[in-house]
Amino acid sequence: MTNIVVAFSRQGDAKNIKNILMRNGFQVVAVCTSGSQVLSSLEDLSSGIVVSGYRFEDMMYQEIREYMPKGFDMLLVALPSRFEGEMPRDVVCLSMPLKVHDLVGTLEMMCRSQVKRKRRMGEHPAGRNERELQIIARAKEILMERNNMSEREAHRYIQKCSMDSGTNMVETAWMIISLSGG
Repeated sequence: MTNIVVAFSRQGDAKNIKNILMRNGFQVVAVCTSGSQVLSSLEDLSSGIVVSGYRFEDMMYQEIREYMPKGFDMLLVALPSRFEGEMPRDVVCLSMPLKVHDLVGTLEMMCRSQVKRKRRMGEHPAGRNERELQIIARAKEILMERNNMSEREAHRYIQKCSMDSGTNMVETAWMIISLSGG
């Protein structure tokens, strides 16, 4: 489930949006009335969506967006005059007055997009440490020696076994090494 942070300068607006989202099955993890509260609430989360108003006492939505950690998206809810001309980069916009079905539909789309992005990131993990690379290399050597595979075939075999068994490549490589007695 995607973490949602609701941020509006007026507490009443923030609570109303939170209630709408909760009734529609979203997980609202924080309600904020300032930019600093938003950024503070994001520190403990790895990803999510910030549903935000345009202006806060301490900063504008652009500053929040600029300082948000990677893995977070922003849905800006504001009067159309606030973003006429050039649409904000990397921000999804909904105009006021807000329609509930537009809010829910847009958030569902953004949640699906985050899930897809997480899957893609899982397929290409952020680099392995030296020890993990050695384990995978050793498993490939065993497969190449015993099964007469090329390095590429051995790598693909480990990948496929990893996907089929629901384990990561390092765990699969360990299984190959331990089964071979080496």
